[in-house]
Amino acid sequence: MPVYIDQIGKELVLSSIPKRIVSLVPSQTELLYDLGLGTEVVGITKFCIRPDQWFRSKTRVGGTKQLKIDIIHQLEPDLIIANKEENVKEQIEELGKKYPVWTSDINDLSSACQMIEQLGTITGKRQRAIEIKSQIRENFSRLTTPDSRLTTAYLIWQNPYMTVGTDTFIHSMLEAAGFENVFAKEHRYPETTIGELQKIQPELLLLSSEPFPFTQSHAEELRVRLPSTRVVLVDGEVFSWYGSRLQYAPAYFSRLREQWL
Repeated sequence: MPVYIDQIGKELVLSSIPKRIVSLVPSQTELLYDLGLGTEVVGITKFCIRPDQWFRSKTRVGGTKQLKIDIIHQLEPDLIIANKEENVKEQIEELGKKYPVWTSDINDLSSACQMIEQLGTITGKRQRAIEIKSQIRENFSRLTTPDSRLTTAYLIWQNPYMTVGTDTFIHSMLEAAGFENVFAKEHRYPETTIGELQKIQPELLLLSSEPFPFTQSHAEELRVRLPSTRVVLVDGEVFSWYGSRLQYAPAYFSRLREQWL
């Protein structure tokens, strides 16, 4: 039987190509759709909003952090797809006692592309996965790095304000997009304050649409508090979804740079 090693180093043994898949990660759910696994995917989370037809029709198994284990049991999956950061370790370990669980660990473009190819291989869609990975690589190869990078802060949460450190996928996307993360010396998702931002005075402040849905009113409020900083609302999915959506990220980054550089 084939033995696979997931991105946290755990062995996964599958007797056949999975026919009942539960995906616990929004960006990877969208990838499974683009791989052509419409019949095989039987369960998703309430945050797996893309594609819309799956969001409306597939069985929901709770949120990424609060899974409804009983519903997953009812679905009788032969493969569960999880993520080290987005899912709760204890819940994944519990599921792993009964089902094959493949867990990703994504911090940059390379690990995202590796995940895409590996999931394609496991699900019998290797050729399509390679096509998606190749398109992502090609599109990013065309993305040039500007000589002058705007010092940038990226907010993902309010009350308290939270940003991104160097060991996150969002940081790697900021770098690829040509921005200089002013919190690059920090790790994971540190808290920050208006006072700290006023002291740092980043040239650009990006307000993500997720996980906290920043709006125009939030942007206007921050512009008053940070008059020397350009405050911009951005599509958080482009910066944080590490599946097939990455195909479209370089074009979005280029448009964003053209607007603010």
